[in-house]
Parts: sequence; structure tokens; C-alpha cells
Amino acid sequence: MTTPLRLGTRASALATVQSSHVADLVRDRMGREVALVEITTEGDTTVGPLAEIGGTGVFVSALRDALLDGRIDLAVHSLKDLPTGPCDGISLAAVPPREDPRDVVVARDGLTLGELPAGSRVGTGSPRRVSQLHALGLGLDVVDIRGNVDTRIGKVRTGEYDAVVLARAGLARLGRLDEVTEVLDPLQMLPAPGQGALAIECRSGDVDLAAGLADLEDLRSRWAVDAERAVLATLEGGCSAPVGALADVVEGDDGDELWVRAIALSHDGGLSVRMSASGPPADATSVGTRLASEMLADGAAELTLSTPAASAKRQKA
Repeated sequence: MTTPLRLGTRASALATVQSSHVADLVRDRMGREVALVEITTEGDTTVGPLAEIGGTGVFVSALRDALLDGRIDLAVHSLKDLPTGPCDGISLAAVPPREDPRDVVVARDGLTLGELPAGSRVGTGSPRRVSQLHALGLGLDVVDIRGNVDTRIGKVRTGEYDAVVLARAGLARLGRLDEVTEVLDPLQMLPAPGQGALAIECRSGDVDLAAGLADLEDLRSRWAVDAERAVLATLEGGCSAPVGALADVVEGDDGDELWVRAIALSHDGGLSVRMSASGPPADATSVGTRLASEMLADGAAELTLSTPAASAKRQKA
């Protein structure tokens, strides 16, 4: 009898649903049994804003450690949580079909952002969302929030917050889209690079497992997230501003074409650089890198500023 594959997952309801989905794909496509192994990460045990405790990688490192020391055979992450740099000994084996990457609002009384009165308390733990909410100029009181989906939505139900902003993908996977009061157009708020996608990682040396997992790959999803992550990786080298990016594969005159939109903002949302680029899907990383390089040349490197003087500069959105 074949030994079950050990799939590492965080213990949250959303992480477990996502990992169970991948486990089902492995059973169906590879004919292998899968056992979930819960791993506690730094992001699960630390309180305070994620940006202050390291942000990137806090939900990932413990799972990667478990891969490298042989406690698990593969790991599932929300792809937006992955650091953009390579990790020695670990391969991104597959990106399954992506959920809708947009952000959503869950607000009291079924309201949209535009219907909330000025001064309403809106919760989010994401600097990217904070900056874009401020940039909308609605006069909202944007406050930090941590916790799982139940905790965040619960603060709206109890009246502690007037609204929270979340990823649509998570609510879709949890079967809770009926609680959404508004889906945000990317023109209002570009999502995080990789949002809505899952990442399946395994050890680089597990060639046979990697080959099997490759059958779970959705090429269009992979092209899109490769472009978005290239935007983020390039901007991380030139500025520490909040970044949103979204890539789509669309039908062009000569076949499929990749279109990438991105924004980098000052932390107060008063300054922004928004640009787009397109190119062949097979060159997704190059398209994303080129777009981010153009953004840096056009002022994105200065967007760490959030002072009134910075906000008075020319806005390039």
C-alpha cells in the first residue's frame, strides 16, 4: 500500500479548506492518498500588525521548514503570502486554477464603501488596502484588524467596525459570499499580487512528486501570478510602498495576450504611480519586470513618503 502524501497546512478554517481542495485534486489527478498535517506559523501566533512583525513570509516559513526537514511532503499556501525570492531546496510545483482575485467589502446594513458616512470605521490589516482606501477620498477611518474571517466579520456584526475589506477568494472558498455587500472594481482597488491563487510547494529533489503535481497547474493562472510577482519583486528592490497588481490573459489579434496593471502608493494614499503593460503570456515575468521598472523610473521609488509635503506633490494615478 502506498504511503499517503503528507500535506502541510495552517490550522485556520480557510487554510484547511484550501488544503483540502488541493488534497482532492491530488487524489483525483495523481491517484495518491493525502493526509493533512497542521503546522503553526509565526503569523498564527503573533499579535499586532503584520507589517510590524515582518509581513512577508510569516505564514510561510514554518511550512517550508517542515518540508525541508521531512515532516511533510508538500505544502499549500495562499500565493500572495509567498516571498518573491527563491527558497533553496523548495520548488513552486503548481498553481491550480485561481479564484476571483478582487477585494470585497462586508459592511453593516448592506452598505457599499461609497454609502458609508465619513468617519466610518473600516478594518483591514493590509497596508495596500489602507493606502487605496485613503486614495478614494471618502473620509473613512481606516483601522488595523487581525484575525480570521469569523473574527473580522464579527467585529462588523457587533458594531465595533462599520465595515471590513477582505479577499473575495477566501469568502468564496468558505461559502460565505452572501455576506459580501460590495465587490470592489480593480479601478478602485487593485488586489495584492497573487491574491486568489494557491501555491503548491514541494522539495526540489522530489522530482517524481513535482512531475505529478505539475498536472494540477493552470497555465493561465501561472502566467498571471508570475507577472504580478515580478512587479512586486522589482518594486521591492526600489521602494517599500504598498503595491497592488493584477494580470489577465486576454484574447488579442494574434492570440493570447497578457495585460498587467499595477499601482504603488504612498502609505497615506496621497501619491500614487499607476501603469500597465502587455506582452506574450510566455514572457510573463519579463512583462511584469518591465512594468515595475517603468514605474520606478516614473516616481514609484519616492512613494515611501507619506508626509503632507509628499502628498502635495503631483499625483500620477
